[in-house]
Amino acid sequence: FSDISKNFSHKNIDFVIAPVFGLSKARNFGLKTSKYSYIWFLDDDIVMDDTFIPSVLNFFKENNKIPNLIGTWEGVNKTLSELRGYKTWEKKVEITEQKDRRFKGTFSYTDGTKNFFGVIHPDNITITWVASNSRGYNIGKLLDKNNISACYVEAGIDATAGCADLKRK
Repeated sequence: FSDISKNFSHKNIDFVIAPVFGLSKARNFGLKTSKYSYIWFLDDDIVMDDTFIPSVLNFFKENNKIPNLIGTWEGVNKTLSELRGYKTWEKKVEITEQKDRRFKGTFSYTDGTKNFFGVIHPDNITITWVASNSRGYNIGKLLDKNNISACYVEAGIDATAGCADLKRK
């Protein structure tokens, strides 16, 4: 244990030995003293070689990148509203600028084009965006780096709900 803790003392890793008895109490102690995003509980019978912790750290580093959304996204939008009933039409989303988790662009809809701005959630999968002159918002999921499933709800006299599967062009 001391060799491992010395080798990784320069990283954002803390090794804690609980001053209490019992697995649940020890883990609760670890949760209370934690100050990082990830908590890893090891039992006393776990044996790790020198590559184990670096490979786990590398996994989190590689899988915690903010996705790049800039580009043209197109697909079929399927909507439902009281005024217009069921409609299907081509949707085009242009994401023109992104700074960290924030992005902006334009999208087309049945009555024209709107500017929007949005955010990428910390899970790097969920995205939300809204137009300043809209009564609703979009929430989407990145299915992979070139596919978004985007759904929206809009309240008011012309309330509408719909979803589009968008592919990056």
